Amino acid sequence: MTVQEYIDSIPKDRVVYFQKLRKVIIENIPKGFKEVINYGMIGYVVPHSIYPAGYHCSPKDPLPFINIASQKNSITFYHLGLYSSQELLNWFVTEYGKIAKHKIDKGKSCIRFKYFDEIPYDLIGELVRKINVKEWINLYENTRKK
Repeated sequence: MTVQEYIDSIPKDRVVYFQKLRKVIIENIPKGFKEVINYGMIGYVVPHSIYPAGYHCSPKDPLPFINIASQKNSITFYHLGLYSSQELLNWFVTEYGKIAKHKIDKGKSCIRFKYFDEIPYDLIGELVRKINVKEWINLYENTRKK
C-alpha cells in the first residue's frame, strides 16, 4: 500500500481533516524523518540509512516516531516521544487542556481525535517540531535501556 492508497481509503467525512493533519506533520517534522507506510498506517520513521539498528522489536523495520491512522471511531495520532518522555507528555496534556473543548482521549503513545473539527493542528505542529532525529534516537536508546 502507498500513502496515496491509504488516503484514498479514508472515509469521505474525515479525509479533509486527515490530510490537514498529515500536512501539518510534513511541514513541521525535522529533517531526516521519512514518510512511509508501516503498521498499516502512515508513519514517520528514522530510516536505516540514519539508524541502521532499526526498531528493536523488529530490526528490519526503521525506527518509528509518529504514525497517523483513520480508525473506526477516530483519527489517531501516535507519537512515541509522548510514550518515552513524561516531560513531553505533561507539556502536551497541559497545552491541550488549555484549548480543547473535550477531555483528551489518549493511550500510552496515541491521541484519539473523535471530533475532527477540534484537532489542534497548531499544537500538533509544535509537538512535531520538539524532537529532531538525533534527539529521538537518544531518547529511544536511553528509555529502552531502563
